[in-house]
Amino acid sequence: MTRVTTADLDRLEFRAVQSGDHIAVARELLDLANQVEADSEICRAELFVRAGEQWEMAQEPERAAAAYQRAIDDGGPTIIGARALLCGALLELDLIDDAYAQLERLSASGARNLPTYIHIAETLLAHDDLEGAHEWATLGVRRFRHQDVSPYVHDLLMELLRIRFRIRMDLGLREDEFDRMLDE
Repeated sequence: MTRVTTADLDRLEFRAVQSGDHIAVARELLDLANQVEADSEICRAELFVRAGEQWEMAQEPERAAAAYQRAIDDGGPTIIGARALLCGALLELDLIDDAYAQLERLSASGARNLPTYIHIAETLLAHDDLEGAHEWATLGVRRFRHQDVSPYVHDLLMELLRIRFRIRMDLGLREDEFDRMLDE
């Protein structure tokens, strides 16, 4: 068994960026996920998610989807919801119904954080689902707009508001109360 720290994860991901060998790093992350101790700083599910992200960068969406599914099966906490990431990989594989089924499951259980809403909005926007992207961005803003937030969460909320504004402009919608939050 092994422990994985944030510094370990940063080193691995930096190596992937520097070398361009996302496959090797994805494999290493999967190995770590299979060996990580329960009290590790980085949990097994997050390691599976990070492996999936490396597979996506290597243009291997099937392997990414498998890694995201392992994160879902593990059930541990992740920075971006594993179902949201799986949705993106499934869209890349043209498994549209399966991708939207993941979003339905995520909607039923509730996305836990702003990074998940941001990812979904960006993913749907990239796949030309402006209405879906707008819906998820709006849900995220509604959920997090009144929370007493840290500067980090405030920055994420502003990012989601900017994404939502861009989507609204593409849809030809008029400015609304959430758009005006960007001016505050």
